[in-house]
Parts: sequence; structure tokens; C-alpha cells
Amino acid sequence: MASVTFKGNPVTLLGSEVKVGDQAPQFSVLANDLSEVTLANTKGKIRLISVVPSVDTGVCDAQTRKFNEEASGLDNVEVLTVSVDLPFAQKRWCAASGLENVQTLSDHRDLSFGEAYGVVMQELRLLARSVFVVDSNDQVVYVEYVGEGTDHPNYEAAIEAAKSAK
Repeated sequence: MASVTFKGNPVTLLGSEVKVGDQAPQFSVLANDLSEVTLANTKGKIRLISVVPSVDTGVCDAQTRKFNEEASGLDNVEVLTVSVDLPFAQKRWCAASGLENVQTLSDHRDLSFGEAYGVVMQELRLLARSVFVVDSNDQVVYVEYVGEGTDHPNYEAAIEAAKSAK
């Protein structure tokens, strides 16, 4: 498993670590309107999955904005931001953010995404900051488990992976 700290303290990640070349694991999360969203809902598109502990924090806010501003203009790329924030909190953040096409997804219900992608921080019941790019055939083409949960991911590498995915 990836080694991750949060505010300098080691955390235990639950679930299965995902690697480049893996078939993307299936998951079930909730959209802001409480409808269920699965990997199959975006079949045929390139997915940049941005995982954050909470959209209500500075780094998570910046990460969500950066990926949506940079990648949402790419052809056939869908940006999905996943956290365990309640759908209501995500909806409130979206309204306040000024970003119109942000798709935030809540894994609060049963940690389906977090366990499938190995990003549940057991000690905090939050998701570890990470980024996954899944191509249109559901193959994982980019993975970053950010080593320190309060650090930014490598935006450029993830966006480049999304650009070159097919």
C-alpha cells in the first residue's frame, strides 16, 4: 500500500491500492442531488478523478478548482471530485465556488470509492488526497497517492495524463 501521512502523522489506508494498467475498480457514490453515480455512468470518457479529504479546506478547494479549470476544457475528459463530504455540503461549495461544471461526488454513504481505490484513511474516515486518470476503456493510466495529505498533487502530470489518454 501507498505510504501516506496527514499533518505529519502516518495513516492507515484501507482498501486495495490501484496501479497504472489496472482495470478501474467499480464504485458507487452520490451526486449532489442524491442520485447514485458509478464508473459506468461515464463509460467511454476519460475520467480525471480528483480525490480530496474535504472541499471545505484550502488545498482541497484549490485542487478542485485547478483540475476543473484546466481539464474540463479537454476533449472527452470528465473531472470527478470525490470526498466524504455530505452531498449537501458539496452542493453548497459548488454554489459558492463560482465554477459551473464541477462534478462533486460523495463517498460518505459506504466508502465504496475509497475502499475500491485504497484511499480511506482509517483513523480519520476521510479520503486520502490522490488523483487517478481512467481512459475511455476503463483502464487506469495515471495514479498519484499524495504522500502528505496537506500537500498539493502533481497537477501538470495528471492533466498531461488526461490529455494523452485515449
